[in-house]
Amino acid sequence: MRCASLLLGVCLLAAIPLSAQSGAKGGEWPTYGGDLANTRYSALDQINASNFNTLQIAWRFKTENFGPEPEYKFEVTPLMVNGVLYTTAGSRRAVVALDPATGEVLWMHAEHEGKRGELAPRRLSGRGLAYWTDGHAERIFYVTPGYRLLALDAKTGTPIPTFGKDGVVDLRLNDDQEMDLVTADIGLHAAPIVAGNTVIVGAAHRSGEEPRSKVNVKGYVRGFDVKTGERLWIFHTIPRPGEFGYGTWQKGSAEYTGNTGVWTQISVDQDLGMAYLPVEMPTQDYFGGDRPGNGLFGESLVAVDLKTGQRKWHYQLVHHGIWDFDIPCAPVLVDIAVNGQPVKALAQATKQSILYVLNRVTGEPVWPFVERPVPQGDVPGEWYSPTQPIPTKPPFYDRNGFKESDLIDFTPQLREEALKLASKYKLGPVFTPPVVSKAEGPLANLIIGHSLGGTNWAGGSYDPQTHIFYVFSQGLLGSLGLVPPEAGSSDVRYVAGTAQTSGGGFHRLTVHGLPLIKPPYGQISAINLDTGDILWQIPHGETPDEIRNSPLLKGLDISRTGRPGIIGVLTTKTLVIAGEGGTFTNAEGRKGALLRAYDKATGKDAGAVYMPSGQTGSPMTYMLNGKQYIVLAVGGPEYPGELLAFRLPAR
Repeated sequence: MRCASLLLGVCLLAAIPLSAQSGAKGGEWPTYGGDLANTRYSALDQINASNFNTLQIAWRFKTENFGPEPEYKFEVTPLMVNGVLYTTAGSRRAVVALDPATGEVLWMHAEHEGKRGELAPRRLSGRGLAYWTDGHAERIFYVTPGYRLLALDAKTGTPIPTFGKDGVVDLRLNDDQEMDLVTADIGLHAAPIVAGNTVIVGAAHRSGEEPRSKVNVKGYVRGFDVKTGERLWIFHTIPRPGEFGYGTWQKGSAEYTGNTGVWTQISVDQDLGMAYLPVEMPTQDYFGGDRPGNGLFGESLVAVDLKTGQRKWHYQLVHHGIWDFDIPCAPVLVDIAVNGQPVKALAQATKQSILYVLNRVTGEPVWPFVERPVPQGDVPGEWYSPTQPIPTKPPFYDRNGFKESDLIDFTPQLREEALKLASKYKLGPVFTPPVVSKAEGPLANLIIGHSLGGTNWAGGSYDPQTHIFYVFSQGLLGSLGLVPPEAGSSDVRYVAGTAQTSGGGFHRLTVHGLPLIKPPYGQISAINLDTGDILWQIPHGETPDEIRNSPLLKGLDISRTGRPGIIGVLTTKTLVIAGEGGTFTNAEGRKGALLRAYDKATGKDAGAVYMPSGQTGSPMTYMLNGKQYIVLAVGGPEYPGELLAFRLPAR
């Protein structure tokens, strides 16, 4: 079965290393992002605008029994290699091999980690796994909730006894720091990445809105030998004494500050021998008084040598972050032509809807970044960077910061009420700092493009033929205020919250059940990376029920608004494909979501098919026995996660 008939050539291809920026090859999907460049591109075109509306569900894989309780936030992107589909699944993060034609389970592996798994900061199924072969042996790598790296035989699912200790490398050991093996605040949702004979693993931590302490585990990045599990290198995302960047941490804060992990995907250019690390912010998301200074390598893109882990270059996108603007997704490696000159570049989407485009060889901006003065705050004890780097191209691809023109304006009455509500808050451009919340005002900042806004871990996709980058962003409004922590709960000075609420600095602001801001609430942008221009933008997602059914809007002609979500897009030879976030009720009264396709040149609708729930994991595609499939994870409240596989009807 594994190398039958039409898959014979694929078996041979599997032994050939995939170079960056090639898209998924041979009808397969061998890595999380399709290739090591994370382009999420496939040249397959059997499914196109002429037939997309006829897609049918070929099979579905339900996950609720893969763990002690169902999972509703199923974020995986499966792999398909050598005629087998591999996925993580369920609240125990099992690894499952499926027949990609039928969804039949071929094998399953799960770890029972006891308290270590129960107390893990990053639980559930995670976002995926990695595949390796030397042309003979095949291995699957994944990280458990308890932060252990496992190597499994891809044919049987059994651990490789010669890898680490009985197939396991304990990632809480040999990390150049001491930590408790059961309770340490470190784990990973993302898939590891394999390049050549190196498997690279990042780190993630608990949400930092209300940190328990200014002291935390550091999120170092490591490379391991795929055959033995031996640690090959480590990169200290918070420099140690004597290392480059240590001086950017003032008052000794590098000694106790933690986080700065790479909690999202990593990209690799094997030809250049570099891995590209999108590093998150340090401990304390919204108050940085305990870590004064710019704090390298927080919120920096860092290029390291694939074999040694040595820093080749870095660029800090946010100085001294106090907005939770973690670099949320993999940088997409792109080969473009700027002013007629070829450039090996990377494109980094962000929560603040700024696309940073850098030369991936040197780290220099492709178009100038200007260190612009940004608003300064008055939070006691805080340290502020006077400037932040803003690209001159491309323009912001969605809203960020907040201004009055962002408020809902469906009717004059709604706008007046929105203005009244907004007057209790501070408004300002991107990088307006948090405020101490006061009942008399301001309660907080209003901000679009906050920790859940703009583009998150799903990232974008890239067409290597046309040099166009496609990215979803959500216009989601949040409020950001600071309050002292509850007595005895933390040693930090401030945590996220408002004077009228406890904890959790972000809450949805509404007027009569309607969003405080005007649409679009979710959109897809197409950006030409040769010129830095936005080619088109379209709302993605049917108008939410609360807007469609609001009596205050009865009789108004409201065009499609888009819906929020964390949405990954797939690009094929002719289409951009993405599912909607959340659900809506259609004309027949059936609740669900749509898997949508757009003409990638124009953004015009090219088809849509029904799904029982919203997209939660990014779509992928493959060809099997002459048939193209599109597979994606869906789920939501009261709808446990499942994989849906679509294909054209049999002739």
